[in-house]
This record gives sequence, C-alpha cells and structure tokens, in this order.
Amino acid sequence: MNFDSLYNPYTSQRMPVYAKNGMVATSQPLAAQAGLDILKKSGNAIDAAIATAACLTVVDPTSNGIGGDAFALVWTKGELYGLNASGPAPAELSAEVLERLGHTEVPKYGWIPVTVPGTPAAWKELSARFGKLSLIQVLEQAIKYAEEGYPVSPAVGRLWQNSYRTFKQNLQGEEFRHWFEKFAPQGRAPEVGEIWSSQDHADTLKSIAETNAQSFYCGDLADKIDQFSKQYGGYLRKKDLENYKAEWVNPININYRGYNVWEIPPNGHGLVALMALNILKGFDFEYKDSVDTYHKQIEALKLAYADGFKYIAEPSEMSVRVEDLLSDGYAAERRKLIGKLALLPEAGNPSKGGTVYLATADGEGNMVSFIQSNYMGFGSGLVVPGTGISLHNRGNNFSLDKSHDNYLKPGKRPYHTIIPGFLTKDNQAIGPFGVMGGFMQPQGHLQVLMNTIDFGLNPQATLDAPRWQWK
Repeated sequence: MNFDSLYNPYTSQRMPVYAKNGMVATSQPLAAQAGLDILKKSGNAIDAAIATAACLTVVDPTSNGIGGDAFALVWTKGELYGLNASGPAPAELSAEVLERLGHTEVPKYGWIPVTVPGTPAAWKELSARFGKLSLIQVLEQAIKYAEEGYPVSPAVGRLWQNSYRTFKQNLQGEEFRHWFEKFAPQGRAPEVGEIWSSQDHADTLKSIAETNAQSFYCGDLADKIDQFSKQYGGYLRKKDLENYKAEWVNPININYRGYNVWEIPPNGHGLVALMALNILKGFDFEYKDSVDTYHKQIEALKLAYADGFKYIAEPSEMSVRVEDLLSDGYAAERRKLIGKLALLPEAGNPSKGGTVYLATADGEGNMVSFIQSNYMGFGSGLVVPGTGISLHNRGNNFSLDKSHDNYLKPGKRPYHTIIPGFLTKDNQAIGPFGVMGGFMQPQGHLQVLMNTIDFGLNPQATLDAPRWQWK
C-alpha cells in the first residue's frame, strides 16, 4: 500500500519513524530506551520486549506491575506464537464462598479479586523459548531504575495522584497499609518530576532474574505472598503459585480485506475485535470521518461485545466454539441487524460445532506484540510487604451467575481485557499493534486497523487519529 500517495490530515503532525536494525515502541521513553539498549547488546526483539516490560513495572507502576498478568504474540522465523500468561482463581476461592459472605458480585479491591499473577512467568517463558540473553542481563536496566530512581513523568504522575485519591477514599483496612507505605510514603502521591525509587522492587526483580522466576512461584517471594494472604484472610496460597504455568496457545485470526488479523484466543477478548471486523468487512467505507462509518463501526462493536460478554471465558467453559463465533455465516447474520438506527445489542446464538502495551522488532525479522497490566490502575490495593509487588484484581471480571460461561470457579481464569494484536498479509509479517485501556482495547484495535487498511493512513497517522469509545 502506497501511504505516501494518499492525502491525510494527520500526517502533518508527526511522521513515521524508520529503523534498519530494530525498534521499540511503548508509552514510557525510559522503558523504550531500556529495550533499545538490549538490542544494542546483541539481544533480539524478545529480549527487548522483556526488558521493556520489566522496566515498565518500575517507571509506570500506575498501570502494571510484577503482580499482574501478561499476553504476547511473537513472530519469529515466519511463524506466529501466542502466550497466555493470565492466572486462575485460587483453589480456595469459589462463587459459593463469596455468596456465603454476602457478595452479589466480585469486589474490586482486597484479596477476593486477586488471581495468580502471570507476568513473571511470561518473562521466563519468552526468555527460555526465544531469547538470546539471560534474564539477569535483560532485567538489568529495570533493576537500576528501581534502585537509583527516575523522574516521574507527567502522565504517570497524574494517574498516580488519581489512584492515591481513590485508594484514600476506598481502602480502609489494615491490609492496604503497605500500598500507602510503598507508593505514598509522604502521605501523598509523588509529584511530576520527583525522583522515585524502590529498593524492594529492585530486590524482587533481582530475585526473579537470578532464579528465572522460580522464586516468585516456588521460593522466597512465593512464601511472602502466601504469608501476607493468610495474615489477612486471603485465598491465594503458595500451592496456587507452584501449580501455575503460562500457556503457549495458537493465535486466532480472520481475513480482513486481504490482511490476516491475529489475536490471542479466549479467555482474552481479542475475539471481540475479530467478530466486529468480520461484520464490517461486508460493508464498503468511503470516508473515515463520516456519520455512516462511525455508526456501522459502533453497531458492529456493540454486537461483538454482546457476544463477548456472554460467551468469553476459560476456553473449556465456553458454551460456543470460537470458530463458530468467527464464521462468515454468523457474521452475515449479525450484519443484517445493523440498520439506520442504533440498536440495543443482544448476544446471538451461533451454530455450535490500568495497562501498558509495547511492540519490538529486530534486524533478524523477529517481532513481539506484548501487553501486561494490573487492572484498574494499581490493581487490588495490596502490596506484598518487603517486595514492592502490587497485586492485580483480575478476578473482578468473574460472574457470580451460575448460568454464565464466566462463572467463578477455583482454578478458572477470568474474562480478560488485555489483548496484543498482530497483522500479516500473504504469510508475511506486517507487524504488531495494540492499545491500552481495558474494555477500550477491541474498539481501539478495530479503529487502528480500519485507519490503516480501509483509509490508508500511515502507522503514525493511524495512532494520532482521534478515537471514539462506546461504553
């Protein structure tokens, strides 16, 4: 596609960046530089992705952390691999337990929504299978920033202050004291430009690097998580950590106007983006910024989300097959529902048969689409004493409705909002893509792809273009 021949009002703002030997893109410059440094030290795109991700847990703790989950799509040697590093509910936690406690839904904060963290396992698996350097080398810069400190960026500073106000208002129990001691030690969030450091975080990263994450799941860090959970009536135990392993999965895809769009399969909701695109490929779009284009995009996403909210869950628990949801026949049936007026979406019945994103590439042709998150900013509000580990709250997405596919069960993974994407054409890599923002992510994927494929925007213009969000 010849982007340069197409007029587009966004190209006057920022032009694309080109590089011969590698590239790292993420939301925080210090983390991106850490990934580039790894490429300069003969690491590959996978090493760079891990270095960037680890650094982001330090320089952007408002959106992700060691105690969260991660997903990745890795292109290497002409093949695409998927990694699902989301964790399940603890063995001692069930919907029945919550119902006896009087809960009608899973809480946002505290121990109840804490599922097994998968991020350290993601780093380990990626490094072991595709990396060239050791985790000790790859995590070096993240450890340095945690020890020596870094200036809090404007965006992170604003989010930090928002989180502090929210937690100050909502987190009253003794178990939350460690979050305030770690992330607001002076009785406030750090100011923009203030130097922030955390020796506990540095020590934890060192332990993960030196043991290839074994300390987090089987060793000293696992013991500390287990002890903290028991102390405050939590459900996560060392045996849950010991039994956990990140899962290599086959990515799912659809063909959209000659391009193959790839996502991680459920329990993630990349499926929503694919279902919406499958509906939209039956329409022709002349203009990007028109009422008709926006109307059809939004209606397609509403229909896809209706199906996603009903059916996406742990794959073994889904009552319909992914291939049926992505079939052209089902997309055609859903497409017929889109008329001139906005609709109230309902799930169909197919035939049965706080987040950070980064992308890396190297001179060998390897590419990584990687995303990790603690969810809702800092997550559960819990920080494991002496570790700097801020635990996520992904269990909040579970349903307590027994008839729902996403019903909470011990050892089950919840519906997950973070999704990496990848684009190929004619079995050749075009590249990784992704956005941040919880339930905005499939909506962002759709708009980024249509901006690129339907409307001919270059990559930078695609990202700069305004986006809408349906809530």
